[in-house]
Order: sequence, then structure tokens, then C-alpha cells
Amino acid sequence: MTHDTQPRLFVTGSTGQLGRLVIGELLKQVPASSIVAGVRSPDHEVARQFSARGVEIRVADYARPDTLSSAFEGIGRLLMISSTAGDDRAAQHQNVINAAKAANVGLLAYTSLLHADTSTSGLAEDHKNTEAALRASGLPFVLLRHGWYTENHTASVPPALQYGAVIGSAGQGRFSSATRADYAEADAVVLTTEGQAGRIYELAGDESYDLTDLANTIASAAGRPVNYQDMPKAKFKQALVGMGLPDVLAELIAESDISASRGELEDHGRQLQALLGRPTTPYQQAIEAAVSVA
Repeated sequence: MTHDTQPRLFVTGSTGQLGRLVIGELLKQVPASSIVAGVRSPDHEVARQFSARGVEIRVADYARPDTLSSAFEGIGRLLMISSTAGDDRAAQHQNVINAAKAANVGLLAYTSLLHADTSTSGLAEDHKNTEAALRASGLPFVLLRHGWYTENHTASVPPALQYGAVIGSAGQGRFSSATRADYAEADAVVLTTEGQAGRIYELAGDESYDLTDLANTIASAAGRPVNYQDMPKAKFKQALVGMGLPDVLAELIAESDISASRGELEDHGRQLQALLGRPTTPYQQAIEAAVSVA
């Protein structure tokens, strides 16, 4: 593809944890002039850094539909990163879909949830509704169903070391996790590759593990005992809130553990590895790195 025919690529939520990594990957693959970063505030430090590298910055706030229509003008491919969990998430996604359709965006890629179509988790409902809205829109789209982020578990390393325990509600449920950087790289690959419309990717790490494995990995890296303590969902959520997590995030983590206990966060299709062209980052590597700085 020549520079003249390179479609303009738009990433929503580009100052967020995933979005900034996707932009970073795109900068390795296409000219900066082909990339547009959607932000809520152009004054954000990350937005300023992108702008300094030649990336165009446009305000695109999911909750403000008036910002979306103009933001998507001239865009060939759009990555819609799912909004933060909340009561209006599906409505915000619908705003993006409506604006993308009005702007004749050539392809919309959406970061959905692993096995969203069969998940029994309440957290899957917004993703199911968004996927249905995409199908109803008539827009060409591709679903990037992200699995568990290893960072969700590395965040538990400091309290695990402090109390000698990993807590959760997953029982023996297993997580096929990958790092946020792995997912971002795969998202960028799809966004820069032809022929993606209609595809559904179930993206997950190569290796699965349960929370006992996680505790053992932390213990081995730290050289001290760490055990897994399983508890009912309500008690686990209460403990997370007690650690200072917002209620919505605590609910997300606790509900995700229940999903894992039902086998919904395990996947052995290795579609993420195929997109990356390499193995996914081992969870042990990420955990050991977290222990080293805890």
C-alpha cells in the first residue's frame, strides 16, 4: 500500500491505557500522518506527546455525540475501544456507531469481550448489545474479543505480598491472559491489514492458569509463602472496595472471577498468537516483573 492510498486510522480513547499502546504500535507500521488520535481533552499530556510525533488529535467524547460526527470525517478504519463499564456504556457505543455510519467510515473494529456471545456474565451484556448494534448498523466491522489482561493480576501483587495471600472467587477457574501490550499490538495489526470486515477474533494468551498458580508464581518470585484464598463473590468485592477500589471496578473484577470459574476466560485457540506472529507474553514474566518492583 502506498502512502497515497493509506487509509486514515482512528483510535478512540487514545490517551487510555490500551489506546496509547495501540497508537504506539501504529506508529511503528504506518506514517504518523495516517493516524488520528481521538481524545476527550487535547491538553492531556499523552495527546501532546502524540501531536509532537505528527499524529493528528481530534476531540471524540463518547458521551458527546456532537464531537463524534466531525471527528470521524475522512476516516477509513476506526478502532472503537470499549468504554469504561457503567450504566450508559452501550448508549455511548451506539453514539460512536451512529457517527461512524454517518461519516461513511470504511471499517469499525470493536474491542469486545472474550466469548461475548456465550458469556453468562452480566458484564458481557454491554458487549453483546454493542455487537448487535454493529450488525444492525450495516457498517463493515470486525470484533476483537479481548480476554483477561495480565495487568489485572499484576495489580494484586503488592497486597498479596503484604498479606501472604491472593484473594478471589474463581475457584479452580482458569485465565488465558495476555498483556495489554499484546492486545494492543494485535489490534494495530488488524487495523492495518486488508480484508478484516466480518471477522471475529477470540484473543487470549497461549497459556492458562488458575489463581493457585498465580499465588505460587508470586511466592516463587518473592521467595516467601503466598497462598490462594477463595471466597464468595460478595465478600471478595467487599475486600476490594476496602482496598480502595471503586465499586464499579470491584464488581467487574469479582464478576470476572465468577466468569473464570465457569470456564469463560479460558481459550486455547491461539488467535492472538497468530496475529502477533509470536507467542504471547508469559504471565509468569509479567508477575515476576511486578514482584521485582513491589
